[in-house]
Amino acid sequence: MQLKASSKVSRGKEVSPSSSGGSVNINRNENFGVDDDDMDCDLDCVPEDDVCGGEQDDIKPRKRKDRKEIASRSVYWDHFDKYSEEVGLGVEKCLLDWGIDKIFTVTVDNASSNDGAILYLQKKFDNWGTNILGGKYVHMRCIAHIVNLIVQDGLRNKEEHLAISRIRGAIRWNSTYLMLEAATCLKRAFSRYEDLDFGYTNDLSKPPHDGVPVDYDWHRASLLLNFLEHFYKLTLSISGSLYVTSNNIYHQICAVDLLLKQWLESDDFELCEMSKRMKQKFDKYWGSIEKMNMVIYYAVILDPRYKLEYIEFSFDTLYEDVTQVLLMKEKVKIGMVELFNTYKGMHESSGSSISSSSLSNPISSAKLASTTCLDMTSRTCMQERFQKFKTGGKSDVVKSELDKYLGEDLEVFQKEFDILNWWKVNSHRFPILSKIARDILAVPVSTVASESAFSTGGRVLDAFRSSLSPKIVQALICAQDWLRMDSKPINVEEDLSEIETIEREILNLGIDSTIVDI
Repeated sequence: MQLKASSKVSRGKEVSPSSSGGSVNINRNENFGVDDDDMDCDLDCVPEDDVCGGEQDDIKPRKRKDRKEIASRSVYWDHFDKYSEEVGLGVEKCLLDWGIDKIFTVTVDNASSNDGAILYLQKKFDNWGTNILGGKYVHMRCIAHIVNLIVQDGLRNKEEHLAISRIRGAIRWNSTYLMLEAATCLKRAFSRYEDLDFGYTNDLSKPPHDGVPVDYDWHRASLLLNFLEHFYKLTLSISGSLYVTSNNIYHQICAVDLLLKQWLESDDFELCEMSKRMKQKFDKYWGSIEKMNMVIYYAVILDPRYKLEYIEFSFDTLYEDVTQVLLMKEKVKIGMVELFNTYKGMHESSGSSISSSSLSNPISSAKLASTTCLDMTSRTCMQERFQKFKTGGKSDVVKSELDKYLGEDLEVFQKEFDILNWWKVNSHRFPILSKIARDILAVPVSTVASESAFSTGGRVLDAFRSSLSPKIVQALICAQDWLRMDSKPINVEEDLSEIETIEREILNLGIDSTIVDI
């Protein structure tokens, strides 16, 4: 099940989902006895008059509502002041109304109010007794937002780039990319136009223009186009809402790191300076393992094409400090084992025994033999030693699911690999890991859908529509999201005239705006 409501409701002014205060994606943890339907919600609006008070601290979430009842009762896009506690209170109220108390991750934009909201929610999850490992993985930063910040830092001084000044209205960097892409394809046409139309040359020779584009300008435009292309495609790939993205984000982060390091060594001064600014922003969010949500690494480990080998290889490639690399490898291993053991404790049936991972509890054959001998006769102990000798001295430690999974050969690389189907087919072999994979692979790494990653045209409320009651706006957005569900990415542009006609018909019929049957 997916609910999308990224439009902010504000009285008397136009607002867009890119404003600070931010989207909150809630990724539902499937392994706490809830349905198999994933839930991905952008929470942007909470009402001032509907904020929960402290009396709800001990209230347990009510029974889950069905989709229709959620639509008629949720308060998710009401007006709210963008303060952390109020954002957290609004999210809490939605969860209470929907009867959801098992949350694995919350994906938010990089805003201080969101950081405070996450801390508030972590405390609530602790009170509910549903926080996995103390909520250490709850906070997931929106990757698309970070990529946008990195690129904006690189293009901060637009005066340095004459190619941009040649294009009118280059407001967003993605618009700059698309216009440069179109312009470079028409380079010969512009040259021909210069020969045939005197007015074209004359107009561009007047201030504030610097004349018609010359070969140097086209060369700079080509370099900038190549520069922006990487981040444009990256943003599209990580902003999908109809396919798994969490297992691919680490590959993209590694690619950006390598690309920036390559540009830092460029002989082109402007490219080098842009890369320096971008690398500083990159290091601020992804420069070390401590700054990243470990779920990003676990998602790669749970990809049978890569597993732990890819993580270790990438560390060796990206970092020069050998000691740091060893510590990073160990931290990822320990974290994965800790998560596995946590899920094992939650899901193993009574009377069954699933061994802990030998990654964290290695036991040598000699130590095991000496311990066993304490409760055995000398004859039995000698027999066991003989069996160990015949089998090459192998330990009797029973490998856990995690050890078996990591010990198997990697899957043959396929670009179009259905990772969800792989875990479905192999769930009988790895029952605990498959539950972890089901939760981690459902984590949205971006709060922005790919069809709206660059354009907010279909999600901006004008002055008229922002004055509607929250329940009417809620019903319209829910209906739009459900009706437009498709097997492929869709265009989310709204037909405003049709919606306004429907609203007028509802008012003329005297239908109560608080009840909209969809």
